[in-house]
Amino acid sequence: MRKILLAPLCALVTVTVAACSPSGPEQANPELAPRGTTMTKVKPTKQDLTTKLSISGKVEMNPTFGLVAPVDGQVRFFEIPAPNGTPTKPIRVANVWKDGAPNYVEIPAGATFGGRLVDDKATVTAGMPLASAKHVGYALVGDIDGQQAYKISGALTDVTAQIKNGPGPFPCAVLGTIAALPQATIPEKPQQTPENKDASKDQPKQPEQPKQPDQQQQQPSGSTGLRIVCTAPADVKMINGAAASIEVTTGKSAQALVVPVEAVAGQQGKGKVDVIQPDGSRRTTDVTLGLTDGKVVEVKSGLTGDEELAVPGPNLPEGQQQGGDQQQKPTGP
Repeated sequence: MRKILLAPLCALVTVTVAACSPSGPEQANPELAPRGTTMTKVKPTKQDLTTKLSISGKVEMNPTFGLVAPVDGQVRFFEIPAPNGTPTKPIRVANVWKDGAPNYVEIPAGATFGGRLVDDKATVTAGMPLASAKHVGYALVGDIDGQQAYKISGALTDVTAQIKNGPGPFPCAVLGTIAALPQATIPEKPQQTPENKDASKDQPKQPEQPKQPDQQQQQPSGSTGLRIVCTAPADVKMINGAAASIEVTTGKSAQALVVPVEAVAGQQGKGKVDVIQPDGSRRTTDVTLGLTDGKVVEVKSGLTGDEELAVPGPNLPEGQQQGGDQQQKPTGP
C-alpha cells in the first residue's frame, strides 16, 4: 500500500515545483546594467579645451587660391590688365553690390589675377568663390576632404605649420577660401566701336597701367579641389615639394564642462549620458555637446557637474536584419 501512494506523491511534488518556477526568459530591468557588464563611474570636470585638426600638405610654387563674395548681391568685375611684375599692392577685382552699396573684392599684394569663376552681373551669395588668384612664390598647400572642410571653415585665423625635417612650427597665413574652384575664365577685351563706346561707361575700370609691347596674353587658372593654402614668414626657408603638416585650431573653450567620450552616445550636437542614481540604477539624460579633442567632449547643457556617469555610456541597440528573428513556419503537409 505504501508503494502505491509513493508514486502519486512524487508526481505532486514535481508539479508543485514546476508551478513555482518562472516561465519564459528572465525579465531584465532596463535601468540596470546587464549582469557581467564592466562599468566604471566618472564625474564631469572643468578644463580649458582646444581642438585642433592636422592636415598633410607640401610646399608648392605659385599655388592658386579663391576669392569669395563678402555679402549677398550682384557682382560686377573690373577689367584687370596683365601684370607687368609681382604686384606690391592689393588689386581690386570686383564689387558685390548690395542695397546700392559696393563691397570690394581684392587680391592681396604678392598675387596675380587668375580669372573669373562666375559671370559678370551674376547674383551671388556670401562665401561663394568669385575669382581666382595665383600667389607668386612659395606657399604651403594641404588637400582636405568634406568632413575636414566643415570643421575648419570659419576657423582659419589660428594656423601653424611644420615642414618635415625642416623649419617649424611657425604661423601660416591663410590665403583665400578652402572651397574647390572651377576652371577660371579671362574674357577678351572687346574692340572699341561707336556702338559699345557708350555702353562701356557703366563698366568699372582700374587705373590704366603703361602697356608693354611684348606683353603676353594672360592665361586663366585651372580647377582645384578642396584645400587650404597658407604662406610662411619670409625668414622660413622653403623647398618646393617638401612635405609639411598644417595644424588648424578649430575651437577654444575656457573652463568647459567635459566628460570622457566613452561616457557619451554621440559626438556632435545632441547626445545622451547615463546618470547613476543612488540605488545604482541608470537614468539616460539628454545633453548638448560642444568641442571634443577625441579624449573628452564638452557638455554645454544637460548636466550640472555633480552627477556620476556610467562608463561606457548608453548605446543604441544594433539593428536587426529584416526577418532575422522571425521563425520560419514549416511548409508542406
